[in-house]
Amino acid sequence: MQAQRVSAATRGGGVSADQLGYAMLASIRRIVRRVSEHSRALSGETGLTVPQLLVCKAIHEASVDEVTLAWVSKEVQLSPSTVSGVLDRLERSGVVCRVRSDRDRRRVLLTLTPEGVTRINAAPPPLQEEFLERFATLESAEQARLLEALEQVVDMMDASELEVSPVLAPATSLSSS
Repeated sequence: MQAQRVSAATRGGGVSADQLGYAMLASIRRIVRRVSEHSRALSGETGLTVPQLLVCKAIHEASVDEVTLAWVSKEVQLSPSTVSGVLDRLERSGVVCRVRSDRDRRRVLLTLTPEGVTRINAAPPPLQEEFLERFATLESAEQARLLEALEQVVDMMDASELEVSPVLAPATSLSSS
């Protein structure tokens, strides 16, 4: 709604560059705040952080016979070292179990415990799933326009060189999960 007001005002030339800049910053802040609020709510409901939930969902919904750390890492688009730390905490809390493969003892396979399945079944969808569903309803030209505009904002904030995954979670929860 606010975006429509700003858009209408810019067509008439009634909004300064400073006003538009502050409106952009306020929009960015709302996104950051929404991600943070969703992460806190998710943690409160399930006892899991967003990365922990994503790892558990990947294990639970796996379409492969043997779920490994490398497979989960690719599936959730997080580094193997990050996923390893997430798995350590999930194992300590009784949500995930690591077992050696019967076929190849060097391979460690991942499964959810009954507690892990209970938490996954109780969890609301991650924020990025909701976003992607809504994004998919847009025309492809609109999707491209939004991505281009957002990438331009990223460049303007000198953030284009930052390594990130498409996980909507506060940065601290990705490194400390």
